[in-house]
Amino acid sequence: MSTARQIEQHLPELYERDYFAWTQQQATMLRSGQISGVDALHLAEEIEDLGRSEKRALASRMIVLLAHLLKWQHQPALRSKSWQRTITTQRKDVKYELAGSPSLKPSLNDPEWLDIVWSKATILASNETGIDLVVFPEDLPWDMADVMREGWMPE
Repeated sequence: MSTARQIEQHLPELYERDYFAWTQQQATMLRSGQISGVDALHLAEEIEDLGRSEKRALASRMIVLLAHLLKWQHQPALRSKSWQRTITTQRKDVKYELAGSPSLKPSLNDPEWLDIVWSKATILASNETGIDLVVFPEDLPWDMADVMREGWMPE
């Protein structure tokens, strides 16, 4: 049996037994052009998961941003430089995420994605403020262009 065939047969086993070793082996094979020995099925799954993690990172940043905008709007007496810095930082981080993966930009206007992000933002804001969830709007009340505009704050 050829060496490539032996490697190919042990790849799924290595993937389950030692993920890190598997990643290093896959990278080495790809760089050296040993495409026939690559664990294509698992590699495709991992690449798809990388894309999903980019979208999760964007969602996470948006959740924090929206939660802080809610806190800003609903607790004017508690407004602080810390909240302002968090809002500014999250806006910059969202823009950074979108610059690195511009194909994620349509997510900002995707109703299903926004619904999930908004519901998580309201839960986070409620948990951090003690304000009952029913006080917050059911749907995102702000235009996304405003949310992302530097300096904009809901009043």
